[in-house]
Amino acid sequence: MQSHVGNVRELSIEDVEALSLGAWILGTGGGGSPYINLLNMKELYRQGYQATLMDPLTLDDDALVAVVSTQGAPIVGQERLANPWMSLRPLEIQEEYLGRKFDAVMPIEIGGGNGVLPLMIAAIKGIPALDADAMGRAYPEAQMTSFSVHNLSCAPLAMADIRENKIVVQQAEDWKWMERISRKIVTELGSTAPTCKAPRTGNEIKNCAVLHTATKAMDLGRAILRARSAHEDPVQAVIDQCDGLRIFTGKIVDIERRTTEGFLRGKAVISGLDEDQGDEFTLDFQNEFSVGSRGGQPIVMTPDLICVVDSQTGDGIATENLRYGQRVTVVALPAPDVFTTERGLELVGPRAFGFDFEFHSVFEG
Repeated sequence: MQSHVGNVRELSIEDVEALSLGAWILGTGGGGSPYINLLNMKELYRQGYQATLMDPLTLDDDALVAVVSTQGAPIVGQERLANPWMSLRPLEIQEEYLGRKFDAVMPIEIGGGNGVLPLMIAAIKGIPALDADAMGRAYPEAQMTSFSVHNLSCAPLAMADIRENKIVVQQAEDWKWMERISRKIVTELGSTAPTCKAPRTGNEIKNCAVLHTATKAMDLGRAILRARSAHEDPVQAVIDQCDGLRIFTGKIVDIERRTTEGFLRGKAVISGLDEDQGDEFTLDFQNEFSVGSRGGQPIVMTPDLICVVDSQTGDGIATENLRYGQRVTVVALPAPDVFTTERGLELVGPRAFGFDFEFHSVFEG
């Protein structure tokens, strides 16, 4: 173990399964499916690899942290499956560029497959994964992070693909320019690519990241598993575990979905069941769910987390997995505080997704 790390614990495959289940929901429809990454982790464990998780508050200030993700349209991941060795390549490109090894690895977002991604890299590299991310959920664009809210540097960024292409963006004007540049590259690479974002120091992580989100995802996953085992309502377990709200219950009756400019955009319509019988609910999404409207009026919106779960199992449902006839429940979870600041709302509020209204939290009534 390297000198920059401390307070590290080994993760069992049961821990990874619980994290995967929780991350699926915290992804708010995006982040890619964690299922393939979970299968990758099981195979790595079978081969003798082991992932570890580190409390970020024990990082040395000068530790160097790799921030990793798979960028692009999640639906492409159904055909181009995640590969742990391919996911490792941008980190090694970044190390070659910086001339220094990383001390730990973390996800850009805890949601979906990206929440599991650093565990694969941690297991292969023998460095710890951090119990933190930069969103506390999933968001589609580079500037939609806590690092951007705190005006940290956005470069250098490293990318790779399934060919022999190796890319380093040395500098960008700002986070939005980094998003424009990297999105164009991702689109050329097939609308999905592993990345290693701008490296972060231990001091930056402790002051600017969203902390202990891997633990949050594992606790959420375990709550669902306990509810299933006890034949209780797993959707209520999600709500209770995360202080959430049940927004709407129904059946999906229409889906509009298209892949454009490296994003999955569209809209889903849910016809109400049970206490919502006779009403209709619409969900807009850009990789992740951005706004939920009832009777044409927006009632829940980013940065509050809009999560769609299977009404029977509590499993998260991603925007690429929405299907006609699915029985679903829409649940809202509170946003990380960093995104409800003036700067946070500028980056991730409803106007950042093209809607002409201000943010109003569903938790404020």
